[in-house]
Amino acid sequence: MFACGMNAVRSPMAAGLFGQLFGKSIYVKSAGVQKGELDPFVVAVMEEIGIDISRHKPIDFEDLDELEGLNFDLIVTLSPPAHHKALDLTRTIAADVEYWPTVDPTGIDGSREQKLDAYRDVRDTLMKQIRKRFGKSGAGNE
Repeated sequence: MFACGMNAVRSPMAAGLFGQLFGKSIYVKSAGVQKGELDPFVVAVMEEIGIDISRHKPIDFEDLDELEGLNFDLIVTLSPPAHHKALDLTRTIAADVEYWPTVDPTGIDGSREQKLDAYRDVRDTLMKQIRKRFGKSGAGNE
């Protein structure tokens, strides 16, 4: 599972990239500490590499627990609030937690292209981290 603050930028991006690499061979979901609104810049930069996340509906940890449970071997946190929430969860679930500090591109000022570049940087950084941690090849659509 990938987790961030609002499940609107970093964690859905990471889950989409992971799904692209590994297809359905490894189960992946994303959640946030709170629910936000899916960021249109995320949809745009993911579409650039052939990943459609336009139907993603942000959910929080509680929603995910109610929908299907928190049965994950690993929770990768991408923001400090998500990391704290995941560590709290390890009191009741048996999951490893890894913290990947990831820039939040929503605060970048500038032109549309400058903002898109910031989102692309996050996307590309996440892809590198996923490949480094989980391997370069998968059963996905790459």
